[in-house]
Amino acid sequence: RKINKYAFSGGQDSVEKHRELGGNPDVDVAYQYLANWFEPDDSELKRIHDEYRSGSLLSGELKAILIQKMNVFLEEHQKKREIARTRLEEFGISTD
Repeated sequence: RKINKYAFSGGQDSVEKHRELGGNPDVDVAYQYLANWFEPDDSELKRIHDEYRSGSLLSGELKAILIQKMNVFLEEHQKKREIARTRLEEFGISTD
């Protein structure tokens, strides 16, 4: 919800204008998150960049890609956190 509502977009004011002029990934927050943290595959990142710049990928679609990648990351993080929680006493940390 927060990504869709608050992440600054490099897209245009309307779908028609975006399809015509394309988006600016250099200022798009969703693209920057993908580029810096969530998309390890450079060829996939280039594809996203080029499609967004050309207008074939819309801002909402770009945000959906980021949201999916963030959710996968958070699910894995939560699983690891629960495993770590069971091992706190091994490191002298009280669980009281």
